[in-house]
Amino acid sequence: MDLKPIIAVTASCDENTAVLKYAYSDWIIRAGGIPVIVPFGLGEAEVRRLCGKTDGLMLTGGADIDPGYYGEEPLKELGRITPERDRLEVLLIREYASAGKPIFAICRGEQVLNVALGGSLYQDIYSQCKTIQHSQKAPTSHLSHAVTADEDSLVARIAGTTSFKVNSFHHQAVKQPAPGMRITARAGDGTVEAIESESGDRFVLGVQWHPEETAGTDDISRKLFEAFVGACRGR
Repeated sequence: MDLKPIIAVTASCDENTAVLKYAYSDWIIRAGGIPVIVPFGLGEAEVRRLCGKTDGLMLTGGADIDPGYYGEEPLKELGRITPERDRLEVLLIREYASAGKPIFAICRGEQVLNVALGGSLYQDIYSQCKTIQHSQKAPTSHLSHAVTADEDSLVARIAGTTSFKVNSFHHQAVKQPAPGMRITARAGDGTVEAIESESGDRFVLGVQWHPEETAGTDDISRKLFEAFVGACRGR
């Protein structure tokens, strides 16, 4: 019997409420998985047990990350932070990474994945870098700008190409990749668009765009969810 993998999914922290956009869970279900929303307030022991009972972790989009996690003071351009979400997701990432379980990280998720494993961020790419538009003034389903991926990368293998377009809704981005992670895709201005594990036999992938918003019309976005759920099933 082909058992569906159970996947822990993080939520946004909004005025003491856990909020998950429907598209995240919908595409896990469509890809053959069972999503479970992670509640706030879990400690190390609860996170360890949750990891033992699930097959993978998906980190979703949301607010900015406290720069104290990578040793910086907040710049004036830093947006809203959610301390409880930061705390919980750092615990989750370190536990699932230590257990060798698949991790798929989207937008903020990519950023907190990098920070939790020892990397750093640009707090605000518009004031710290010369960039193209990364906060598009178009519908979420619109593929806004081009991305180029390394030929030998997981993201390129999933996409079936090294050049494709993505949507874009962010003002923070990966600066220094964490130990054990490598940058595998960039926008034309150099902004990091994907990071993944240096270990080729592990599915640990972060993307800066929002494939959950485009998976209904874009094959590459759909393939990302299918590859992640497939990796979780493979465990």
